[in-house]
Amino acid sequence: LAAQVEQCYLNVAAALAEVGASFGQVAKLTVYAVDWAPDKMPLFVEGVARAAARLGPLPAPPLTGIGVAALADPRLLVEVEAVAVLE
Repeated sequence: LAAQVEQCYLNVAAALAEVGASFGQVAKLTVYAVDWAPDKMPLFVEGVARAAARLGPLPAPPLTGIGVAALADPRLLVEVEAVAVLE
């Protein structure tokens, strides 16, 4: 889970960079996690910390976490959706 969270955040950062934006412009994150339970929170936090170690400090925009039964690909444990405000 931690590795997939890290990769999701890196993917969001890459998509933002493509349009000249950064995590500082993210207004909201939605995280979809397969079979979410509170005991998985340390792994989620570890993944975010690993992404921050590679990207620099990440702001903490409002985040909605949604537990789901499955994602489109059964190998996926997490999906991160970001809404950014660009001027």
